[in-house]
Amino acid sequence: MYLNNVLNNPERLERLIEIAQSSLLPMLEGALYYTMPLTLISFVLGLLLAVLTALARISTIKPLQWIARIYVSIIRGTPLLVQLFIIFYGMPSIGVTIDPFPSAVIGFSLNVGAYASEIIRAAILSIPKGQWEAGYTLGMSYTQTLNRIVLPQAARVSIPPLSNTFISLVKDTSLASLILVTEMFRRAQEIASTTYEFLLLYSEAALIYWIICFLLSIVQQYLEARLDRYVAK
Repeated sequence: MYLNNVLNNPERLERLIEIAQSSLLPMLEGALYYTMPLTLISFVLGLLLAVLTALARISTIKPLQWIARIYVSIIRGTPLLVQLFIIFYGMPSIGVTIDPFPSAVIGFSLNVGAYASEIIRAAILSIPKGQWEAGYTLGMSYTQTLNRIVLPQAARVSIPPLSNTFISLVKDTSLASLILVTEMFRRAQEIASTTYEFLLLYSEAALIYWIICFLLSIVQQYLEARLDRYVAK
């Protein structure tokens, strides 16, 4: 019905084309200046947090194990949107006010850290114990064996699932629009609120997200193919 109305109304079709063209640049700017930087910063910080959390989970120090378990349980057991709202809208009630972009970085980093820690922990545990024993035989300490032997192998195992996490994070950044970060979807919302062409603009934003994720999936496949060839050698 909607499509028929548009096709049968040349003036409306022309207006929709103009809106789509004029909104493309603002949305691409939102993706370039906010969506991708937010994704990259949050992923890097989250990955560092994930490594520390994974090491805490497999350590023999009980307090560290429990702190890591509680953190992972809380983050994985609550919606990401609720976490963002607590950081941005909830913290000011106790006197802590954080700007939108840093709030989003904190929220996404904590979220990535919890989920990626399970990926890294599983990758570390998948390395045969003989690799640890080989390091000890060579006179390496626990830290040296971990850094030089175990983690490089675990990194190769964890790259595919971590790549999926990164692609998912690109899509999740749209939630930042609800805490006033002017990323790509926020730009689409702002334009839609003045033109009232919600279906068109949200579909255009969805198309841009799809193109970004499609390109990232190609990079992921390339990395996995290179990894397979490296392991085969």
